[in-house]
Amino acid sequence: MIVHLASAAELPRWAAQVSPHAEKLAARFWPGPLTLVVKRAAHVLDALTGGQDTVALRVPDHPLALALLAAVRGPDDGACVCGVAAPSANRFGKVSPTRAEHVRADLGMDVDLILDGGPCEVGIESTIVDVSGEVPAILRPGRITAAQIESLLGVQLAANLESSPAAPGNMPLHYTPRAKARLARRVQIIEELVANRGRRIAVLALEVSVPRLAAALTAVESVVPASYARALYENLRRLDATGADLILIETPPDTPAWAGVLDRLRRATRRD
Repeated sequence: MIVHLASAAELPRWAAQVSPHAEKLAARFWPGPLTLVVKRAAHVLDALTGGQDTVALRVPDHPLALALLAAVRGPDDGACVCGVAAPSANRFGKVSPTRAEHVRADLGMDVDLILDGGPCEVGIESTIVDVSGEVPAILRPGRITAAQIESLLGVQLAANLESSPAAPGNMPLHYTPRAKARLARRVQIIEELVANRGRRIAVLALEVSVPRLAAALTAVESVVPASYARALYENLRRLDATGADLILIETPPDTPAWAGVLDRLRRATRRD
């Protein structure tokens, strides 16, 4: 699980060693949608790391989250090493929440309290970067891109290998709606609708609506990665709530700027 901290100043308390790469990334992107995987300090519990020798850390960029973390941490007397270890507030493997009502819909009365800070600004989960070795590697893409990281550090990122630390949100099948979901080109979507008349099909389209499809079964987003990512999970939830048998998702451009979105979509639609 990711451990959420109140400030970048707490990084040395959790890491056995803070590399220059970790220092630069924390200084530039914290608070923000970046998670750093570092070698864990001796006191870090196995329950937080899955038994690995690394720990995942992040400083969120939201006033309510930061206030909560500061309250948990307590007075800055150096006696307490505190953070909040948490996954996304949804059932495992399902579509992530981006609003308080999504959390309530997923978890119901299993939680006693929901702190509502409004809709998520980024939409998809944080970029995860492994800085526990000599050369950093992206374990999960997100809003912060490989190009931004490489430009800051002045190095080329390593490949994400099987020996890399396991990271949150990287199950082959993840972020899945109830309905079967499939990535498709625009022409394939039209063909699918024609071939399956009478079947309840919903569509997440790019830029333009899909002809002959009811408005309730369509969501249309612009070809702007940040805007698309912000609305992605809310769109999937809305289309799933229509009772559709199938959700067709128009395939976004396969470019570095879309890496985070495509990662989530490929996991949400994988069925092998």
